[in-house]
Amino acid sequence: MKKVVLAYSGGLDTSFCAVYLSKKLGYEIHAVTINTGGFSTEEINDIEQRALTLGGHSYTCIDAVKSYYDTCVKYLIYGNVLKNNTYPLSVSAERTIQAKSIADYAKKINADAIAHGSTGAGNDQVRFDVIFNILCPNIEIITPIRDLKLSREAEIEFLKENQVEMNFEKAMYSVNKGLWGTSVGGKETLTSNQYLPETAFPSQLEKSEADKTEVILHFKEGEIIGINDTIFTHPSDAILHLEQLAAPFAIGRDIHVGDTIVGIKGRVGFEAAAALIILKAHHLLEKHTLSKFQLNLKSQLADWYGSWLHEGLFLDPALRDIETFFTNTQKTVNGKVIVTLLPYRFILNGIESENDLMASKFGSYGEMNLGWSGEDVKGYSKIISNSLTIYHQVNEGKI
Repeated sequence: MKKVVLAYSGGLDTSFCAVYLSKKLGYEIHAVTINTGGFSTEEINDIEQRALTLGGHSYTCIDAVKSYYDTCVKYLIYGNVLKNNTYPLSVSAERTIQAKSIADYAKKINADAIAHGSTGAGNDQVRFDVIFNILCPNIEIITPIRDLKLSREAEIEFLKENQVEMNFEKAMYSVNKGLWGTSVGGKETLTSNQYLPETAFPSQLEKSEADKTEVILHFKEGEIIGINDTIFTHPSDAILHLEQLAAPFAIGRDIHVGDTIVGIKGRVGFEAAAALIILKAHHLLEKHTLSKFQLNLKSQLADWYGSWLHEGLFLDPALRDIETFFTNTQKTVNGKVIVTLLPYRFILNGIESENDLMASKFGSYGEMNLGWSGEDVKGYSKIISNSLTIYHQVNEGKI
């Protein structure tokens, strides 16, 4: 029998794929779940049982949380990356790392094919296919849902015909949880004018204004290493801990509007409390510790980095070059950021850092200067404006 590695989440689409590939195409199914921070141990056990019941020859869960941070999330923080100034690329980044892990596993077991349950309408089909084409070009890619152009109803009918029992009731909202945030899709996100209701978000508001909480985020060379008095062995642990502290405040909710890879506009809801707090806190610390031209260039490269990642082009060497630049800028991004958590929002109170460039010994903005005289400023202003002075004199009355 030919071996196929199936990217398996336990949902309707991948359950259909498991049965179809086994019974109709005669493949030996090796189901794989890549955990990038979205599954509990109990959930993984349930998924494993389901995969084997549906005809899987083997089941493997690959814990990719730390590698996900080390190879991707870290650079999203370094770059303060927010797609369209809104979305922390929760799913975009996650899919790329999942695809890479699946490709590596397929090569490890000498699989003949890789299968995934993407439809022909979204971004994920491209993200998976691009990585597979690059990393294992000689392994066949099978996408039953996309290739057969199946409706949800057709999938359900097929599974029932094959005596598969599962909950076929479609949830009102599709939720995808990971280390760097949770996406939420529903009928409202298919419109342009409706917001998601409170009940759609996995984390419900549990705190009031009276419960406001101050937390201190510790950064070392751009990486979050601690929360309050706790220093963690790996930054991913700090992210998960901060999420636990902030989620009861219902922080980090929004709807992202953007261009899909396949060329249409789309909306997706999300909640990403830890991601948004860390990105904003990190950016504030950078504003105190980096030069203005470092900040300017970083923001431009961050847009490119986020766009390429969103498009599934994570393996383009240009991203490694940008990561190298990002890393080099983080040498002085050290210190504490003080944050106050409140219902639906957070406040950045300020920073403490030995690398703070806003040091009083160089002068106080708007009050006094210690490094130059008024005459110095007069000469500087005349020189820097000289070319524009000539331009406007030559073109007076013509523009």
